[in-house]
Amino acid sequence: MAAKQPSGRKKFFTVAQANAALPLIRAIVADITDLARELKDRYDRLKGMTLPKNGGLSEAHREELQQIEEQMERDKERMREYDNELRKLGVELKDFHSGLIDFPCWMEDREVYLCWKLGEPEVAHWHEVDAGFAGRQKLWVNAGQA
Repeated sequence: MAAKQPSGRKKFFTVAQANAALPLIRAIVADITDLARELKDRYDRLKGMTLPKNGGLSEAHREELQQIEEQMERDKERMREYDNELRKLGVELKDFHSGLIDFPCWMEDREVYLCWKLGEPEVAHWHEVDAGFAGRQKLWVNAGQA
């Protein structure tokens, strides 16, 4: 699957390497999707807070608002850390909510992405760099090629 790879700092994965990395990636991505859900819930709660008709906030409302904003900032920082962790491993996070990951791969003298989503047992799909998830295709790999 991975033939002549270009030189450079970018990491390219074979299917076997991508699958070998999945236990760690799966754990990080599970944390990301949980955190994305929490951030969305906080955002919705913040958005749904009703302001008093006179425009002034009570002390309780101000404290709640400040607490939610502080939690969101901490969680955004955690999300950046998770994303950086994945980048250091050489993979790209494509969707925080579904846990969609792309692994750069060198196939037939061109760069493509091996594609995996949280909940899938293994890396079993690929797509062209410019095709995205919609262009996903099933991998047909002989055991000797992986």
